[in-house]
Amino acid sequence: QVQLVESGGGLAQAGGSLRLSCAASGSIFSFYRMGWYRQAPERQRELVATITSGSRTNYADSVKGRFTISRDNAKNTVYLQMNSLKPEDTAVYYCNAAHIVTNTNYWGQGTQVTVSS
Repeated sequence: QVQLVESGGGLAQAGGSLRLSCAASGSIFSFYRMGWYRQAPERQRELVATITSGSRTNYADSVKGRFTISRDNAKNTVYLQMNSLKPEDTAVYYCNAAHIVTNTNYWGQGTQVTVSS
């Protein structure tokens, strides 16, 4: 079992920045590919970014060049630095942990990000 606790959401103006954090506990952090997903009202949850234990990253085209995912394996924490925010980035952001062998997925409770124009 993995417990994920997100923090750092809130309100930002277009062009601004926010940093999300996700603290993991309950299992060996390096066994998991970590990721951020988001879900806007009346839309399906979508991938934002993922990062492997070796820090290989993958981004949705919509956030490339603006968002940066990183992880601190010593602190069992993954981050999402969001710059040049746009109103269309408004969503609930969820932290995800996927086991690298079993692909078992765990989710955080979500944190709201609202970008005003």
